[in-house]
Amino acid sequence: MKASAFVYPWDVVGDPDAAARIADLGVRQTTLASAYHSTRALTPRHPRHRIVTARHAAALYPPDAERWAGRALRPFEQTWVAGSDPFGEAADALAGAGLEVHAWVVLAHNSRLGDEHPGTSVRNVYGDRYPWAPCIGRPEVREYLVDLAAEAAVRPGASGVELESCGWYGLAHLHAHDKIGGVGLGEEAQYLMSLCFCECCGAGYEGLGASVDELRGAVRRALEPVWAGGGPGVLGADVAEVFALWRDGVASGLQRDAVAAVRAAAPGPGFQVLLHAVPWRRGVGANVGVDPADVLGHADGVVLPCTGGSAARAAVLPPFVPHRREGTVLAANFTVVAGMGGSPGTLVRDAGHAVELGADEIRLYHAGLASDGDLAEVRKALAQLG
Repeated sequence: MKASAFVYPWDVVGDPDAAARIADLGVRQTTLASAYHSTRALTPRHPRHRIVTARHAAALYPPDAERWAGRALRPFEQTWVAGSDPFGEAADALAGAGLEVHAWVVLAHNSRLGDEHPGTSVRNVYGDRYPWAPCIGRPEVREYLVDLAAEAAVRPGASGVELESCGWYGLAHLHAHDKIGGVGLGEEAQYLMSLCFCECCGAGYEGLGASVDELRGAVRRALEPVWAGGGPGVLGADVAEVFALWRDGVASGLQRDAVAAVRAAAPGPGFQVLLHAVPWRRGVGANVGVDPADVLGHADGVVLPCTGGSAARAAVLPPFVPHRREGTVLAANFTVVAGMGGSPGTLVRDAGHAVELGADEIRLYHAGLASDGDLAEVRKALAQLG
């Protein structure tokens, strides 16, 4: 079974032993970040640092000045990894250790974009903006994301790409000193709070024959019991259908355009394009909601969140199996960092179950963040899996 480990360029740049150490795990591929959101990351084995603070979403390569000249929305450059092209430097080192390199591109998740261009953000039913969540219903956002996907994917040394957050983002978001847990929001309330009411989405709803004011009223009424400590009300079928038609169409269009743009920019026909996804349309965030038949009609496959037990795997894998074609990849993604909820010690069992359900590859999150003990468990597991 082919296994790939997620890696940041800062895990490799400046550490002459990193690439060989990752190859020694038994993986054949690395999924290396080329465009990523803000984060604070541990680097437990790096000889020069222990913490990297990526202060904002950025390209981890030099963006093409000609491509972005004169455009308001453009990728931000990074300053926290030495060198002009951290992705390229890391990719060369990983390839030198015998590893295939795929790019890892985060799209609709960018807090600095929302801070500097607030009109581009998702706006909820109460008018609050989510700066971390670009609204993909906006033409200028969609154009930016499609061009970013193509540029960040087809980097020298990359033979494929995984597109994360290639769809709607919503309320759920890790935030400094977060204070939104006082009222429990279940799955339905999270969805309602993730619906966008910016002027572009409003025009989209009206284009489907709906009244924005009536939709807003319906969502607010459904949320009212939540603020009193209860569960949300139920949207009427006609209201729910409007949101589904608009949001599903927008997300599917972005995904098709992004995949097509990557393929057009790719150096050859073998360049692999995967999406991080879940098989229910309401999914928002890193793993976007898709229709399995639709997404496998244009992408080469999907990366599916499989940490969380057998029930989680049974929910995400089987819906894609009937729609796979020759060469389709169904990759089961496992967190192998014990401190982040992963279970590297059960990887053999969990990966075996994923294969039974239809997976043909696995992803390991994350070779740079894991402890030495976690990596030892991964090495042992991959030796058994063969």
